Amino acid sequence: MRITDLMIKETMIMDLQATTKDEAIEELIASLEASGRINDRALFKEMIYKREAESSTGIGGGIAMPHAKTKAVNEATVVFAKSSKGVEFESLDGEPAKVFFMIAAPEGAANTHLRTLAALSRLLIDTDFIGNLMKTQTPDEVAMLFDTKQAEEEAAKKAKEAAKAQQTPDVIVGNPNSDEFVVAVTACPTGIAHTFMAEDALIKKAKEMGVNIRVETNGSEGAQNVLTADEIRRAKGVIVAADKKVEMARFDGKPVLQRPVSDGIRKSEELIRKALNGDAPIYRSEGKDSDDESKAEKSSVGSKIYKDLMNGISHMLPFVVGGGILLAISFLIEQVAGKDNVLFQLLQTIGGGTGAFHFLIPILAGFIAMSIGDRPALMPGMVGGLMAVNSNAGFLGGLAAGFMAGYVVIFLRKAFAGLPKALDGLKPILLYPVFGLLISGAIMFYLFDPIFGGINTWLVNVLNNLGTGNAVILGLILGGMMSIDMGGPFNKAAYAFSIGVFTSSGNTNGAMMAAVMAGGMVPPLAIALASTFFKNKFTEQERKSGLTNYVLGLSFITEGAIPFAAADPLRVLTSCIVGSAIAGGLTQFWQINLPAPHGGIFVAALANHALLFLLAVAIGSVISALILGLWKKTLEAK
Repeated sequence: MRITDLMIKETMIMDLQATTKDEAIEELIASLEASGRINDRALFKEMIYKREAESSTGIGGGIAMPHAKTKAVNEATVVFAKSSKGVEFESLDGEPAKVFFMIAAPEGAANTHLRTLAALSRLLIDTDFIGNLMKTQTPDEVAMLFDTKQAEEEAAKKAKEAAKAQQTPDVIVGNPNSDEFVVAVTACPTGIAHTFMAEDALIKKAKEMGVNIRVETNGSEGAQNVLTADEIRRAKGVIVAADKKVEMARFDGKPVLQRPVSDGIRKSEELIRKALNGDAPIYRSEGKDSDDESKAEKSSVGSKIYKDLMNGISHMLPFVVGGGILLAISFLIEQVAGKDNVLFQLLQTIGGGTGAFHFLIPILAGFIAMSIGDRPALMPGMVGGLMAVNSNAGFLGGLAAGFMAGYVVIFLRKAFAGLPKALDGLKPILLYPVFGLLISGAIMFYLFDPIFGGINTWLVNVLNNLGTGNAVILGLILGGMMSIDMGGPFNKAAYAFSIGVFTSSGNTNGAMMAAVMAGGMVPPLAIALASTFFKNKFTEQERKSGLTNYVLGLSFITEGAIPFAAADPLRVLTSCIVGSAIAGGLTQFWQINLPAPHGGIFVAALANHALLFLLAVAIGSVISALILGLWKKTLEAK
């Protein structure tokens, strides 16, 4: 398949008018929609911005490649556009983007399509080719340039295959018997563009340096050109240029550079040189690198702590949702049939203190520890979390247990590093479990349990005795936090705090849960209302997507508002934060208690003032919808 089979002339934009990144994305998507290549504009835009959130697709050199693989795409398409002025696209080199390729791939994209998109990505490494693209004036010239270039690439590939068939050795790339040999793996989340651009950049630079290299790609079709055990053994170093998880255990004992896939494109020479010189941390498959220099380059202490915390919370959430919904149903049954009802007792057992909710803090602590110290830290972390539950150290004690257990295992790994090689097999099955549990358990028993037990008791007492004014302020803060990033760190922090209070008070103090749930329900409901009553401010597709937000909002799924926030962050986020804060504050002003951690309107009947809870949500939603509807520009003005 030719690249021009996907890059249809009707979608090309030879003079992009956009001056900002958001405008450029809108203009490119509009071209796709006008040609009928996508069926859900809002969903496609959401996936485009989701990819941009991982790392900018402005790859440098004046090129931007926003892309998404989603069911919103009818047929694989590449929209070509060029801008004479240039657009600030948050490119990796800080320079404006002048050449754009928006790649739209359907969820079930055929292998032929994916290979064609990969071929396009490889062409963009050629700076001369990009220069010629900028000189084109018509879609016909663009198509001819791509057809000619692809024909040259195919001819060169055939010549190379013919030479290989005649056993002509390839002394530049792929000769694992050379002393100058490195291996690499490239991968990006969508596996369409950056994966193959990094591969091509590494191979091209290796040829220039006279270095032999083998590159494995982890793209949409899965792993290709998979490295063999012999190649890995012979290589002087390993380059992993990836933004997603790849198989790492095979590199045990090798110097491994772990970098973002963008570095594979922009810093290929630096990576090859370091790998060749063995200038990289030695990777250990049983845990973290013995020297964590590469990770230190990529992340700050704060982002590392956040990643570890989110690992615990993300694994805990299924227990919160599953157990919480069953608990909520059991409370409804109790109101009708009483505590002696068999179904009430069943759901209480499954979802409550001896069921799902019993695991909340141990799971949280265990997976925080695992994020820090890998698998050997899981067991001591979970036991530490369970000790926190049993000693009344609660949610705070569980957090502390998780971080402590993870770093105890890191300490043990360093402490046992000097043992004879013959004892390596005993470390994961004997030494780490026994000493990890002993040290973590002792710290919990003698230090963390008493300290955090006291803090937890004090915190619950303070919250139970808050005056109305202070309670309203706390409700305002928690409600507003639910809308700041809609599922991100602020949202999760507010929810985790409320869960901590909820579990520490024996599921009786649901005041904070009421504030958080009301605040989280407002954004999607506000979007739905605004798109319904201010129709001239939203496209037809946005109005259709807005309807689904009624269901999402009533179900306490804040993330339904994300596509709208991504497209218009200032107006959407500001209006939603105001409404969510008001809703959260009203729940505290009216002293609403909601003893369920999830469920939205479906658990509202459990509140001590159910109608007031729904009124708080309605007031916050209407206020947000009015602010957004009045502030947002009409389509004609845009």
